[in-house]
Amino acid sequence: SWRASVLQSLAPTLERCICNMQAGSQMIKLRGKSKALVRLFYLDEHKSCIRWRPSRKHERAKITIDSIHEVCEGMRTEVFRRFANNNFDPNCCFNIYHGDQVESLDLVSTNGEEARTWITGLKYLLAGISDEDSLAKRQRTRDQYPFNCTFSEADKNGDGNLSIGEVLQLLHKLNVNLPKQKVREMFQEADTDENQGSLTFEEFCTFYKLISTRRDLYLLMITYSNHKEHMDLNDLQRFLENEQKMVNVTKDYCKMIINQFEPCSENQTRMVLCIDGFTNYMRSPAGDVFNPEHYQVNQDMTQPLTNYYIASSHNTYLTGDQLLSQSRVDMYAYVLQAGCRCVEVDCWDGPDGEPIVHHGYTLTSKILFKDVVETINKYAFAKTQYPVILSIENHCTVPQQKKMAQHLMEVLQDKLDLSNINVNESRRLPSPELLKGKVLVKGKKLPANIDAEAEEGDVSDEDSGEEDEEEEEQINGDVRFCVLCKFLCRRRKSMRLSRALSDLVKYTKSVRVHDIETQGKTNVNTVIMQLKPAQLVRLNQRQLLRVYPFNYRVDSSNFNPQPFWNAGCHLVALNYQTEGRMLQLNRAKFAANGNCGYVLKPKCLCKGAFNPMLEDPLPGHRKSQLVLKIISGQQLPKPKDSMLGDRGEIIDPFVEVEIIGLPIDCNKQQTRVVDDNGFNPIWEETLVFTLHMPQIALVRFMVWDHDPIGRDFIGQRTIRIITLFPCSTGYRHVYLEGMEEASIFVHVAINDITGKVTFYYISFLFCINVATEILTVVEGEDFLNRRYSDDVSSKDSRSTSQSASLLRGAQSEPLRRAHKVCFQEPEGSHEARCRLSSITCS
Repeated sequence: SWRASVLQSLAPTLERCICNMQAGSQMIKLRGKSKALVRLFYLDEHKSCIRWRPSRKHERAKITIDSIHEVCEGMRTEVFRRFANNNFDPNCCFNIYHGDQVESLDLVSTNGEEARTWITGLKYLLAGISDEDSLAKRQRTRDQYPFNCTFSEADKNGDGNLSIGEVLQLLHKLNVNLPKQKVREMFQEADTDENQGSLTFEEFCTFYKLISTRRDLYLLMITYSNHKEHMDLNDLQRFLENEQKMVNVTKDYCKMIINQFEPCSENQTRMVLCIDGFTNYMRSPAGDVFNPEHYQVNQDMTQPLTNYYIASSHNTYLTGDQLLSQSRVDMYAYVLQAGCRCVEVDCWDGPDGEPIVHHGYTLTSKILFKDVVETINKYAFAKTQYPVILSIENHCTVPQQKKMAQHLMEVLQDKLDLSNINVNESRRLPSPELLKGKVLVKGKKLPANIDAEAEEGDVSDEDSGEEDEEEEEQINGDVRFCVLCKFLCRRRKSMRLSRALSDLVKYTKSVRVHDIETQGKTNVNTVIMQLKPAQLVRLNQRQLLRVYPFNYRVDSSNFNPQPFWNAGCHLVALNYQTEGRMLQLNRAKFAANGNCGYVLKPKCLCKGAFNPMLEDPLPGHRKSQLVLKIISGQQLPKPKDSMLGDRGEIIDPFVEVEIIGLPIDCNKQQTRVVDDNGFNPIWEETLVFTLHMPQIALVRFMVWDHDPIGRDFIGQRTIRIITLFPCSTGYRHVYLEGMEEASIFVHVAINDITGKVTFYYISFLFCINVATEILTVVEGEDFLNRRYSDDVSSKDSRSTSQSASLLRGAQSEPLRRAHKVCFQEPEGSHEARCRLSSITCS
């Protein structure tokens, strides 16, 4: 075949590269501006990761092949450009981009041939090109990778075998609480070779499977197999149709499952699925709570831009806080590959006539505007073809503005959208589908009354450079031009704007929020200040609206985006560099449409009247009931930052489930605590939630470790409830984000209900005890400590003020940062400041 011939022609080169990489190479690893560290880099025997030594990280000094995004020749990264005494031969230099945040490993080899060996070998491995035998072996190695890592950590003396003492220490580390006699029995059952009293790697794999056989899955299997030790084709078909709610399940489909997941060849021949095969199937993507169809774009992408939520970043270039952190072009690569479609570029005059990007009037580092544009050009459409909005904060003089326009034109070329669809005539913005592969420039634009021959003109300026105070063009009192409004108003100034840069702005002209009027001639500031969400929804139906953090979030913390999504705000800009609850909500929001950066708003937010603050926001519509049975947990790790420190104890886990959506739908319930079991805790508890508008809601699963003085956060998974329809009901695994093996096993059911069902009635019906608790809430742009009762089982809690409802669900796990900024508000000022915080932040 063609593939076989290609592999045959590449085999000698590939074999030589792999052998040389496994033998190891002395290379220089660059760090910061001046550190050059000589290390031995080598490919491990399984071809699964790059390692180096010496290193204080020891076994953690590695980069897995699966985590590598790209391998580039030459000195392309900022580290190379900023490195002191940079006299390296470019042919000896290469960069490895890896990890969730697209970090770069910058290396210098001793000669160009060695660099080419590594670049070529890594590209082969990334492409999956290898001979079939080694490819199959590598796959088996990856399947065994968790066992391999666990075995290596447990083998304290490095003799390649595990004693009973080492196994007992390992089980304690894995949060397994089993009687020692039971462990010894399973140890002896797995110890089958001549070297009695210790386990080889293969024997350890057998032992691990013995202790990890799932009681919950075994009981489920024998329920459908009529108490046989396996499921035949009829049993499997019945399980998939009755429990997993799959339709038109054929015998051929069941045969495919058995061939793919059953490890025993004899069982494959008999066409039966044993407990190992059933476990493999249930832990595969087919058993994930996330609908696999949503990994691809699955929504209509031909509607106007105003009908979509758009993933947006604030101060994209920063790696940390707003005052002292580094500015890096790599951050643009990271956020664009993470699905972000609106990035921010803060432009200032730089030396040698070249504009620079940094956070003005702070000590953040500076990068070249041209480098930013080149990075955007390279990564804008690496993951998705849907349009990118380039949000320009222009603080430059006219000569450097012209330079900016020149770079945008020369670098982006035909990607730059310069079409001139008449929005006034069509009364519709273009769709994401129509703008595929295009970059839209958002910024200030010269007013229409300026001479067409003039190369520059006066426009408004603001401290942030983001708001255009030019009066909005209106026809018959109705705003028709596409605008980007900002929830921020400052003292009016004036600046000179270059015609060249102005002409690049087509659909996304920046407009001050108090220059825009609603259809009822009500000022937008008034709408927001008086908390009139229905009018804000109508505003969002006609023009794009951008919300971003207030300037006193100097630690780059994020506000709660959900209240703004509830009102239909399109571009809710978050600090992508700050991991935490709010960014997790954002990821969950956009994951439901292939993570393409665009998600359709519900129809009621696109047309007609809608008020998200009402107790019955969709009268006449059926409500939904989400019934979650929390069954068990698997391989839950110890918390990283325990309140009481690492005392070597096995965790006491419990699960908390939170609904985040309209204020009337926000709710939180939890299971009981299971003592001393993080490996396979069993809860078997049912939680029930009523949903008025599941289309906009998120469900958040959180696992906590109960401590005598509080609780420690273990992990979470947040998904849109809409991803549960209809393919993710039944028995599902909820994998905790960022953890390969940790999961909770649940049963999901979604029912339609009629009438008004109160939360306290549901709680009583299912005997769910939800204790009243006092929550410390950090919300929006207020960033003050706020306390209010959040008794989700109380009917009275639904009649709190609108501002408190806007803040509902804003509490977060603590940010893992070196410092936090928090102000204590004076007594008696809660209501006024709370209301203000919901609006001035944006």
